[in-house]
Amino acid sequence: MSVNTLLRDSSLSWLAAEGRESDVVLASRIRLARNFRQVPFPNRADFNQLAEVRLQVEKILPGIAADLQQDFDLLDMERLSPLQRDVLVEKQLISNNFIQNPQHRVAFITEDCRTSIMINEEDHLRIQCMAPGLDLDTPFAKASHIDDMIEDKLDIAFDEKMGYLTSCPTNLGTGLRASVLLHLPGLVFTHNIESIVNISPQLGLAIRSVYGDEKERFGNLFQISNQLTLGFSENEIIENLKTAVMEIVSHERQARKALALYMKERLEDEVWRAYGTLRYARLLSEQEVLELLSKVRLGIDLKLINEVAADCFAEILISSRTSYLQNVAENENLSKHEIDRLRANHVRQALLAHARSQEAPK
Repeated sequence: MSVNTLLRDSSLSWLAAEGRESDVVLASRIRLARNFRQVPFPNRADFNQLAEVRLQVEKILPGIAADLQQDFDLLDMERLSPLQRDVLVEKQLISNNFIQNPQHRVAFITEDCRTSIMINEEDHLRIQCMAPGLDLDTPFAKASHIDDMIEDKLDIAFDEKMGYLTSCPTNLGTGLRASVLLHLPGLVFTHNIESIVNISPQLGLAIRSVYGDEKERFGNLFQISNQLTLGFSENEIIENLKTAVMEIVSHERQARKALALYMKERLEDEVWRAYGTLRYARLLSEQEVLELLSKVRLGIDLKLINEVAADCFAEILISSRTSYLQNVAENENLSKHEIDRLRANHVRQALLAHARSQEAPK
């Protein structure tokens, strides 16, 4: 896949509406942080040392690709424009921290976008694998396999007592960060989300809003991940996260059931108003799309809306982002009005592309 195709493609296979518990759990991700033993961490390494890290990884990557039977595309942050880098961040293929200083920062990404290796991010290596739905085992197995191949060829910083040595203390030990992307409109609407957020640290977990901040959240999308890695095995971390996620899934479904039972008419009205606005609006802001899209996805999962398939959610989530739209238009100087118009057009096209043949709603 060419870099231009990757940047313009609005589909992400790891965010597809499939997999276990996919009505609530949108995607699962595993990240492994690794560093070279004889090289300072990226925030202390000079350009020559960062260049050497990149060179060493590039030498062994063909062997990894052959073993996985998947090719990796090389994305050199120095060769990409700031706008193109932002698109990759919007797609969650790289981190925002990764693009702050692009010199000698490269990412290797598979064609299906489920696997990426960031070189010289906060750590020398960040191995990231993703899967749709609640499936931490598949990406963990793949990330671990890649890690084994890397450790077989390179000298990785590891201490018998401390485990893997990392730039951030919270990654010390296994170097594992497991996370799950959740859609929680029921808990937000019933004002129960705060209790989930507040109790998470007691379970060794962190939950945050994907869009917005603590004061204002958009789209009802949350990421939950492990906070600590030291003193726990990889399996313990993953199983703890799975248990917590399934508990949240149960509470979210109970909240949705209560809404459908006690507020059925209002719920249907809000869902259909959201669908109608996305389907016919000519101007849409980024925040507005996130809020309306959440309601439409809820309507699809509760089978209130049959006109469109759930896969429209992921496509709209990507194609409605500002940097994505500017890149497609090849103009980062678009006015807000022009961006909102372009955004509405992309949303309408996505809904039409995923439309099902249905009778008119009663």
